[in-house]
Amino acid sequence: MLTKKLIQAAGALVFSLLTACATVGEGDARDPLESWNRGVQDFNDGLDKYAIKPVAQGYQWITPDFVDEGVSNFFSNIDDISVTINDLLQFKLEQTGSDGARLIVNSVAGIGGLIDVASLIDLPKHREDFDQTLGVWGLPTGPYLVLPLFGPSSPRGVCGLVGKAAMNPISYIDSAAITGGLFTLNTIDVRSDNLTTEKIIDEASTDRYEFLKNAYFQNRNYLVNDGNVPESEDFDLDEESQGPVNPFSK
Repeated sequence: MLTKKLIQAAGALVFSLLTACATVGEGDARDPLESWNRGVQDFNDGLDKYAIKPVAQGYQWITPDFVDEGVSNFFSNIDDISVTINDLLQFKLEQTGSDGARLIVNSVAGIGGLIDVASLIDLPKHREDFDQTLGVWGLPTGPYLVLPLFGPSSPRGVCGLVGKAAMNPISYIDSAAITGGLFTLNTIDVRSDNLTTEKIIDEASTDRYEFLKNAYFQNRNYLVNDGNVPESEDFDLDEESQGPVNPFSK
């Protein structure tokens, strides 16, 4: 039910964005909806400042390190389901086997993923998602889009979020309370693990919005190309932005 609603909402959103992009004026070709995006970013920043960040700080303060690590490992293990499927969709067969083995090892020997046993036996964590898969298949990123709650994205990124939800078993739990609780816990855990990111962004940029936009495009390009960004594209990105190629690894 949740996945169906996400697909319907994403379809309507992408259609409306494409329609809107056809009517906007000149500016950054990657960001025809800048006015909307800046407003949503202000909303997200406010929500983070007054709600999400304080909760994440409290969570980090009261949670023992081994519990925090166990929670992160648990959700990382669930994410490996999506990673393995996207490995296969991108025809990365060797990596599919490695990530599939990682999922099995951590689910069994790691007590449902609470302990990252796989990394100890040379089965490293990879980062693959449906947005990357669509990029590998040749679908362009599309215009920049800031989503409420989710942050920097694009039309392709919206499709990626729907694909991620469809590959996440939590989405199919027949209890809104449990599903919502688990997604909320994951959000707080990730935010607590990235509390220092805000300082890095603020210190590295004069325009937070532009920094995040450029970082998003560079990071997506980096991931889709597995770090092997074509020289021509790398040059263009450096000319257009000040942000690092791969600022966020998580």
